[in-house]
Amino acid sequence: MKKIQMVDLKGQYEQIKDTVNASIQEVLDTNTYINGPQVHSFQKNLEDYLGCKHVIPCANGTDALQIAMMGLGLKPGDEVITADFTFAATVEVIALLQLTPVLVDVDIDTFNISIDAIKKAITPKTKAIVPVHLFGQAANMDEIMELAAQHNLFVIEDNAQAIGANYKSQNGEKTKVGCIGHVASTSFFPSKNLGCYGDGGAIFTNDDSLAHILRGIVNHGMYVRYHHDVVGVNSRLDSIQAGVLNAKLPKLDAYNQARQTAAAKYSAALANHKNIVTPVVVGDKDSHVFHQYTLRILNADRDGLMQHLLDKGIPCAIYYPIPLHAQKAYLDARYKESDFPVTNQLVKEVISLPMHTELDDEQIAFITGSILEFLNR
Repeated sequence: MKKIQMVDLKGQYEQIKDTVNASIQEVLDTNTYINGPQVHSFQKNLEDYLGCKHVIPCANGTDALQIAMMGLGLKPGDEVITADFTFAATVEVIALLQLTPVLVDVDIDTFNISIDAIKKAITPKTKAIVPVHLFGQAANMDEIMELAAQHNLFVIEDNAQAIGANYKSQNGEKTKVGCIGHVASTSFFPSKNLGCYGDGGAIFTNDDSLAHILRGIVNHGMYVRYHHDVVGVNSRLDSIQAGVLNAKLPKLDAYNQARQTAAAKYSAALANHKNIVTPVVVGDKDSHVFHQYTLRILNADRDGLMQHLLDKGIPCAIYYPIPLHAQKAYLDARYKESDFPVTNQLVKEVISLPMHTELDDEQIAFITGSILEFLNR
């Protein structure tokens, strides 16, 4: 059996190395390292794939979130509601812009932001909601968009973990996540479902006016060189990373399907065990692209299981071990532990298994067998 990786980027590269190498070589040959043809072609290709009017590439996923909020004109003190159970970048950019983060609980089944918790958190100061499509599963966008319309709020989709997932609305139409809210962000960090070989990100919107503002912000506020029309930042996707992404984008659906297949095999092997809750997929299969495959371990030693797997050479991780409301940087007297019963439960239960496009049946059998071996002692 080949060595098990949490993310097997090398194995994936071997399958596409000729295309990737040619894309990189093109950048080297043309010396167009910033904002070159590869960036423009990737932007157009991703717009076509998503069915989104505007993709604005940028330097990384955190920048994408920050620039999206800057483009909406949010002011210091405006409240922005987001999930407590996610990576810190989501709340980090809210705080950086001197907005007021309002952390709320998540649903026990999907790990995504709780609609009931959003409703309770809305105040006259609320200006935006940031749903995170956590671990690759689409959040409940119908209800989020309905709430936003009722209260005149912006919706900023954090799509760093779910690119390529489809959301089926109540009317039966399917839309790629990231193309439903007013604006969205994504990350092309190497381990993402669509990852480059460094840092990269992008912002999505169907709003022509907002897209114009965002294109200025990413480039020092310039539309014409040395004419600074808005306050901006320096956040551009470099051409080499765009070349890698251009090579990978045509394979994204196949990559996501490989993840879904591996997830189905994990779940079948671990089904109906009293100590295991396998991931719940809400809606059609393609609503979850399994950036992570995350179990809940009930009434058993989760940390002991993690060590058991590591001892057997099986990488695994806890996403996320500390809720955002308990992080030193985001402590706030407004929060009570009783506000976060689900998040506080999940941080004690979750464990994420290896998940990538190169997992094979022998590896999955070894991983699941090792889990059962520990829990059945």
